[in-house]
Amino acid sequence: MLKKIAHALTRRPKLVVFIAVLLMIPSFIGAAATKVNYDLLTYLPPETNSSKGEKLLEEPFHNAATSMLIVQNMPPAYTNNLRKSIEKIPGVTHALWISSMAGIQVPKDMIPEKIRKAFYSGNSTMMVIQFQSPGASEETMQAIQKIRTTCNKNCMLAGAAGIVKDTKDLLDQELPQYILLAIILSLIAMSFSMNSWLLPVTFLLDIGMAVVYNFGTNFFLGQISYITMAIAGILQLGVTMDYSIFLYNRYKEEQQNYDDNKDAMAVAIQAAFASLSGSSLTTIAGFAALCFMRLLLGRDIGIVMAKGVVLGVLTVVLVLPSLLLLFDKPIAKYQHKVLLPDCTNVNRFIVKHRKAFVALFILLFIPSFYAQKNAPQYYKLDLAMPQDMPSIVATNKLRNDYDMATTHFAIVHDSIGNQKIKQMTDAIEKVDGVENTLSYNQLVSSDIPDFFVPQDVKDIFKKGGMQIIMINSHYAAASSEVGNQLTELTKLVQSYDKGAYLTGEAAMTDDLITTSETDFHVTNYISMAAILIIVALVFKSLTVPIVLVLAIELAIFINEGVPYFTNVAIPFIAPTVIGCVQLGATVDYAILMTTRFREELQKGNKREDAIVIAATTSDDSIIASSLVLFCATLGVGIVSKMKIISTICLMLARGAVISALITIFVLPAILYVCEPIFAHTSLWWRKPKPRKQTLGRHAAQPADKCNLSE
Repeated sequence: MLKKIAHALTRRPKLVVFIAVLLMIPSFIGAAATKVNYDLLTYLPPETNSSKGEKLLEEPFHNAATSMLIVQNMPPAYTNNLRKSIEKIPGVTHALWISSMAGIQVPKDMIPEKIRKAFYSGNSTMMVIQFQSPGASEETMQAIQKIRTTCNKNCMLAGAAGIVKDTKDLLDQELPQYILLAIILSLIAMSFSMNSWLLPVTFLLDIGMAVVYNFGTNFFLGQISYITMAIAGILQLGVTMDYSIFLYNRYKEEQQNYDDNKDAMAVAIQAAFASLSGSSLTTIAGFAALCFMRLLLGRDIGIVMAKGVVLGVLTVVLVLPSLLLLFDKPIAKYQHKVLLPDCTNVNRFIVKHRKAFVALFILLFIPSFYAQKNAPQYYKLDLAMPQDMPSIVATNKLRNDYDMATTHFAIVHDSIGNQKIKQMTDAIEKVDGVENTLSYNQLVSSDIPDFFVPQDVKDIFKKGGMQIIMINSHYAAASSEVGNQLTELTKLVQSYDKGAYLTGEAAMTDDLITTSETDFHVTNYISMAAILIIVALVFKSLTVPIVLVLAIELAIFINEGVPYFTNVAIPFIAPTVIGCVQLGATVDYAILMTTRFREELQKGNKREDAIVIAATTSDDSIIASSLVLFCATLGVGIVSKMKIISTICLMLARGAVISALITIFVLPAILYVCEPIFAHTSLWWRKPKPRKQTLGRHAAQPADKCNLSE
């Protein structure tokens, strides 16, 4: 079947390319129709209490997101008119200001102190705006844009919903820069390792199609996160370029055996498919491990990237052959000398001093493991954004002027009675770090019958048999102080109402910390186990996979340990992503060298000669592969103002280099020293697997090897 497909693909290259281009049309439509989620807190497991509480804010309260509008140096009449205008904006549920409860003619000094402190600070006043849809929804972001155009320059919109809107605007601005930089830098990197100026362009055209197909098929997922949107294409380029290089190299080999280039390409396709299917398994396993995160962001990145690798393999096998056949003459015409150095002498030096390199390998484990385990991290999401963003400036002002670092929402049942709710509110205000509370009982006297209270005021705090109590805290989200405060508040609230929930940015961030700490260990163990199994099956060995995974794990420990030595905090998601992706994407470097080492041993070469040949022939491919991944991610890491995206990309770039250095300079010595162990714990290590004999006179031909990185 594969032989027939390969033959058909090479006969009509123009038709294949035409169909591939046509398929990009629905892919572009699907990519445009895929929603992008800019709020990472929505990826919390739905079973956490903060997520359940957030659902209650959406329904029945229609208060899925909350922002605070600070109005400076403006008369009460302006703020009152502004409140009325904002409430008419689609997507806004309520705009709560002092005029919602009392006339603006009432002097400020006549307003109860608790309410006055909640709404006034110096020459500014604060308005609470509630939105019907979540902060990451298109409806809320449009409402925020309309609010900003309605306000004058003396108004500042603070809160998570505003940060989400500014995140979207910043990513829309930066995304074209990411793509352009990745293309330019990848072209430069490939020019060093390839002998034609046009060949990298051909590869990028093929991978570009795979990226478009990948983003187009995201439509079936419903939505993807903005982090996935920012890094998926660049990462797909970096980890799948190897496949294109392999097919081309195999094609050039087969050209020597066939007069017709189409026949040579058909054979190359058959050989490439078997090898690439195996090679891609480790990368897919690394991404698939992210799907086991309880934080659903991991599943988002994992599915998109695993799908991207599969589509990358398919386009290399189905589309790239036709592109190479069409551009064959121009590729040959614009050739140049490969600029990579000859590493033979370096490899002889490594083998000669193998004991020192093995000792270095062992000694590096302890400090690098300690450093990566103790590297500083942060969970406060606004720290990952540029501090000059309008929403961040406003949020910082809210923190400084109103002593409101964050707002919690306690959701309790009406059935516990007004007396208990008042007692609970009084107790909440005595908790350390609580600045003030805002509840229905504070705004409406218990002496006033419920039916006298205007429905719009009632709907802000009471609905569906439940009440909301807003708790303003001067402890910042993700701090140890707010964590202790949330624990105390949860116990207190649930002592009055066992069915109560505590939610808000700080509560959700606290659940985020707990979830991600577990995720880091689970995903790393799963990715290591999966890759150990894959490598064990490929090499038919018990010990080879352990050595290869340990080599790349050392590279990961060094990479993740750098922040410890530089004392630079990294976002919480980075170590989990790096641990899985770097292992899955760069273990191929080690597999490539080990495969060639085994082949040279099976040819009868001595151990020293075999490892020198294996290392020398593998180094060019390792350097080329790591350079592409390094360059594709480096540009994004440098230009991005979003620290989450910037940090992940810089760590991926650094990880590619470290993995390459460990593989090139340390692994040859380890393979040489461990070779006798491999020989006793592996099948067909020094001698190839015997050919199977048929019942007739002729022996069966050997099956294609599943060589992960030939």
